[in-house]
Amino acid sequence: MATTLSSTSTAQSRFEQARFIPPDAIFALTAQYLKDSFPQKVNLGQGAYRDADGKPWLLPSVNKARQTLLEQGLNHEYLPILGLSTFRQAAAELLLGPELFAQRENKIATCQSLSGTGALHLAGLLLKACQNRLPKVYIPEPTWSNHHQVFDSLGFPCESFKYYDHERKDMDIDSYYSMLKQAEPNSVVILHACAHNPTGLDPSKEQWREIAHLMKARNLFPLFDAAYLGFNSGNLDEDAFAIRLFIREMEMEAGVCVSFAKNMGLYGERIGCFLLANNSKQTAVHTQSMLEMLQRSEVSNPPAFGAKIASLILGRDDLRQMWYADMFTMSDRLRWMRKALYDNLVSLGAPGSWEHLIRQSGMFGFLGLPPDIVLELRETYHVYMADNSRISIAGLNEGNVEYVARSITQCLLRIEGLGHHPSAAL
Repeated sequence: MATTLSSTSTAQSRFEQARFIPPDAIFALTAQYLKDSFPQKVNLGQGAYRDADGKPWLLPSVNKARQTLLEQGLNHEYLPILGLSTFRQAAAELLLGPELFAQRENKIATCQSLSGTGALHLAGLLLKACQNRLPKVYIPEPTWSNHHQVFDSLGFPCESFKYYDHERKDMDIDSYYSMLKQAEPNSVVILHACAHNPTGLDPSKEQWREIAHLMKARNLFPLFDAAYLGFNSGNLDEDAFAIRLFIREMEMEAGVCVSFAKNMGLYGERIGCFLLANNSKQTAVHTQSMLEMLQRSEVSNPPAFGAKIASLILGRDDLRQMWYADMFTMSDRLRWMRKALYDNLVSLGAPGSWEHLIRQSGMFGFLGLPPDIVLELRETYHVYMADNSRISIAGLNEGNVEYVARSITQCLLRIEGLGHHPSAAL
């Protein structure tokens, strides 16, 4: 006779060991902001460009490319596993510059990726597949949270190194050099190509050269996260300086994880590329074949629409020039808003020094506010920022920058009135 299970019995789940993971802090912050009904609320959390009216901006170059694609007749066929070949080639030439690309083209492996995160994950998968023992991954502190999540999830031993001096509110280059001199040979170092997230502080060209020399001497592998090319200075060639330094001048193997989310405004299209500069033609062929296999097992085929837009912009001189102008428009507005926040904080008498804010560059500002002030700004003034007081400068505009500065000032003056010294926390 068949055994009948009681309808009230509960079988033990095979997922009993699952643990609750808190939501991603930035996306949770955005959700909280969206639920807020306060009319003067300000979102300085998520790193997405906004125009002077606080609205998403469709880049004119992207709009023109999109119209062109529709006129040509857009289909929805699969891309090859490695992605759109014209996009991959154009992205590589953009990163390296025409001269270096022509010299090294046959030593380069590329694979289209799901934006910068996907490129980092592909890099991790390739490093894992090509090493007998997983190398240590050195990650700056602070950094973008996904750096740890990507490499931790793949089993890499990760070690943070001090990048920022909270007392001086500046980059700690001496700690950086010290780490490189002591780093375990054959390890990987995560490098922000420009517009460091969250501090907005980058090495100078001379410091980049010293970093490159130390890494080469220690046989360390540079893995660049290039999410903000063109956002830092408004000039992509200027922002790609460090990448080209390592590959051209130092003749080092290097990985570059590039995203077109920010500089083309293609956030939801998830368009990125992983580039690996190899030291031989043979390893380029082999690593590209491995990237194809890894991509097939992960996503099979990458998304097409955004890749076609990016390829068209990069491949046509008129659209590329429009895009360069678009990037300057965005970076120029960010510079003005950073200066406006600084000027308002100073004129309103915000306690402490704010020189660090204008030393920074790129999409983010690192205010250095203590957690209780960040919470008060959120709960009392409806100004939303990351818990570490990183703000998206793109969230500022002429209509809210004075309000944000005044809110910060009032919070700090309240602490000062209670007998605390706010500059110590800043």
